[in-house]
Amino acid sequence: MDYQLLLLTISVSFILAVIAAPLLIPLLRRMKFGQQVRDDGPQSHLKKAGTPTMGGIIIIVAFTLSYLKFSVVNTDFYVLLVATLGYGLIGFLDDYIKIVFKRSLGLTPRQKLLGQLVVGAVMCALLISAGHSTAISIPGTSVSFDWTGWFYYPFIVIMMMAITNAVNFTDGVDGLLSGTAAIALAAYAVVAMQATSIAAGVCAAAMIGAVLGFLVFNAHPAKVFMGDTGSLGIGGAIGAIAIVTKSELLFVVIGGIFVIEMLSVVLQVASFKTRGKRIFKMSPIHHHFELSGWSEWRVVISFWAVGIVLAGLGLYISKGL
Repeated sequence: MDYQLLLLTISVSFILAVIAAPLLIPLLRRMKFGQQVRDDGPQSHLKKAGTPTMGGIIIIVAFTLSYLKFSVVNTDFYVLLVATLGYGLIGFLDDYIKIVFKRSLGLTPRQKLLGQLVVGAVMCALLISAGHSTAISIPGTSVSFDWTGWFYYPFIVIMMMAITNAVNFTDGVDGLLSGTAAIALAAYAVVAMQATSIAAGVCAAAMIGAVLGFLVFNAHPAKVFMGDTGSLGIGGAIGAIAIVTKSELLFVVIGGIFVIEMLSVVLQVASFKTRGKRIFKMSPIHHHFELSGWSEWRVVISFWAVGIVLAGLGLYISKGL
């Protein structure tokens, strides 16, 4: 795979996002698509109330245009496109209902589950038609096991749900998700090159450019938030790349930041329900550090640094220990 193609894709997607943001942000503000802030969260976040959200549209538009322009068209192409736009659409509907209809929960859990199952089913149908391998490899080893029959496909549907929700949990501090996503996607671009999947490589590159362009406006103090439109779309792209490059389990390392964020929520809820006590001051865990006195920039830079280490470790493992 030509790395110059990936650099060109990143550049074009970045420019598209930087151009689109100043056009969309004033429109979101006029439509009063403002962020609602949790009263029980860090007090420093209260001043963010009213900041335009649903900025994930910027990411999705920049990604889609550059991806359609530079990617080859094959089964991988459609799987990646369905995952990114499908989960992005679920996020858009969730954001829209929250803001326009003033429903704090957006889509109901049943509606979200149905949407995720539909997107997962379409992905599975495409993978089956292409004869996608159902073998799962243990990263860094020559060990693999083949989930014959239908076991593999429920696994990837559940995997996509877990990844998109984990990525969604990471969105809560200015620039946090944009930066950590770009880092994980950069690692997956290398994995895609190793797997010689042009579609996956271009997908990673298009999303890197889109999130970095968005980061220009999302860095502290943020002028716009991505909302679930962006976070679920990003999660869909990362999960699909892991699937088409046959590096499903490698996400646990490369996407370790997202895994940690999700585990902090799971542990917090489980501890409170079973013991009546909280482990963290607030979950996801980035809020715990904020309530411990860390500035937003300290949280973001620290998480980016950990993300870089985990991405490098994941690439090291992917080549075989």
